[in-house]
Amino acid sequence: MDIKDLKTHEYEVVVVGAGGAGLRAAIECSAQGMKTALICKSLLGKAHTVMAEGGMAAALGNVDTRDHWKVHFRDTMRGGKFLNVWRMAELHAQQAPDRVRELEEWGAVFDRTKDGLINQRNFGGHRYPRLAHVGDRTGLEMIRTLQDYGVHQGIDVFMEYAVLDLIKDGGQVAGLVAMISDTGEFVVFKAKAVIFATGGAGKAWKVTSNSWEYTGDGYAMAYEAGAELMDLEFTQFHPTGMVWPPSVAGILVTEGVRGEGGILTNSEGRRFMFDNIPARFASETAPDEAEADRWLAGDKNARRPAELLTRDVVARAIMKEVKEGRGSPHGGAFLDIATRRDGEYIKKKLPSMFHQFKVLAELDITKQPMEVGPTLHYFMGGIRVDADSQMTNVPGLFACGECSAGMHGANRLGGNSLSDLLVFGKLAGVGASDYCRGLDAMPTLDADQVISIIRNATSILNREQGENPYLIHDDLRDTMQTKVGIVRAETEIMEGIEALEQLKKRYQQVKADGASQYNPGWHEALSVRNLLITSEAVARAALLRKESRGGHTRLDYEGEREEWSNANVVISKGSDGEMQVNRVERGDPPEHLKKIAYAELSELESTIKIEGK
Repeated sequence: MDIKDLKTHEYEVVVVGAGGAGLRAAIECSAQGMKTALICKSLLGKAHTVMAEGGMAAALGNVDTRDHWKVHFRDTMRGGKFLNVWRMAELHAQQAPDRVRELEEWGAVFDRTKDGLINQRNFGGHRYPRLAHVGDRTGLEMIRTLQDYGVHQGIDVFMEYAVLDLIKDGGQVAGLVAMISDTGEFVVFKAKAVIFATGGAGKAWKVTSNSWEYTGDGYAMAYEAGAELMDLEFTQFHPTGMVWPPSVAGILVTEGVRGEGGILTNSEGRRFMFDNIPARFASETAPDEAEADRWLAGDKNARRPAELLTRDVVARAIMKEVKEGRGSPHGGAFLDIATRRDGEYIKKKLPSMFHQFKVLAELDITKQPMEVGPTLHYFMGGIRVDADSQMTNVPGLFACGECSAGMHGANRLGGNSLSDLLVFGKLAGVGASDYCRGLDAMPTLDADQVISIIRNATSILNREQGENPYLIHDDLRDTMQTKVGIVRAETEIMEGIEALEQLKKRYQQVKADGASQYNPGWHEALSVRNLLITSEAVARAALLRKESRGGHTRLDYEGEREEWSNANVVISKGSDGEMQVNRVERGDPPEHLKKIAYAELSELESTIKIEGK
């Protein structure tokens, strides 16, 4: 094979992933004068960002003027159990309002207050109404706006390309090899910098809100290239996914339903979240229905309902009801907004949810409660990056959005993901552009690396017999669901790791029948490699962290442990090819940020009020 015969493109920056983070990064690179390519695994607009329905969190203060970036930062750190990268949480809280206003300037059509300002709604873990929204289709509006704006910025878009692996020149990134999904043709992209915005890996679990694209591609490719992964034990199970019928199990039910007044009840009709308020949230959460109803009616002095506690708390509470025999008929809980709001209000505020249940479950949410339960939704962990530039420890490789680590700590607050995409997509674009300007020349392509990547891919087609990739994937999903699920214990995790080792051996003989054109079995086999790497990283990180914190719950190590309060689990590929799992102690936080994060709310609000004057 001669790489001269391969179609080759040359860019300064190649962005992999066309969700909110990837689009915002590509827009920024183009604005910085970089020749930019955007590679989509699917079609442009078919991004997982559209699944984020409730809104984007930013301290605009349009609905409650007491809101401020410092309160948003405090909420984010508390939600993340103080394992967030302090600088990332600070940058996010400070810059989110400007990014939302910028999106509005680019054409986003937000819901409005009576005064014509961007409307904001309540969401779990947020002290004030903070989520700028477009009904329950906010992510869709973000993608529409960014892609409409982006396609006019001189960005070249390559749709339905599967990226296989990175190419390096010595220690730095030199480009990547991709495959055109429908033809099976291999393509080389030369680049000074690559930005991964590849999302998560929800398809490693059986019940997930994630679509078929979410197979951990960025995690696995970064790992193989020598980048570090961090915090992968923190997997967020969104508390409310559809549980019936089976064909739609796991599909997301937006937190906006609870933000608009929906309540959770068990089979006895009891509003059980009041029995599950952690001590750290007690002072800010209504202790009973009466105060929660006053909050819903607009009393700003009332405390918020328990249904708006952080996602890890709500998910575990639902699972507790199910395990103790008080679950809904199909193994979840009831989410009821029909008795809380009138039908027209529900259809106006939650049009997608009304349509989703009407079409997929033959259920009218304006008249009946929904059945919901936890669904694997989001990775708090990911590729370890520098907070300001978003560059990894591999020069020229950047990451942003869900595939990067640090912003959310042990648990993500709802709504922080969309503003995360905007803030860190822009910062990644700036970081990559600055890096490119610092290079004297385009890195050199290593022909042997290109040929090796292609041969690894085609070997799956050239075997005369072997393992079915779909069966390996099914066994992987069963393993992660039962052994490394929403609650974990050492025995089960170790059994899961052993099962993954066996799956890795089976994968060495994976076989896809047919030619390279239009071959979904081949695509599945390529994705399974990435899922196996990511799943092993999650399982090994979960085994090492001997405590329960945020999205990581250990039955054998209940509660948060002081010895783990300032440590991350960092994963890398060893020189022997084995996965290295290390506990890394964090430095002391900046004093000014520590004061904000640990301050009593009343004290912080008084300080903000004085500063404002």
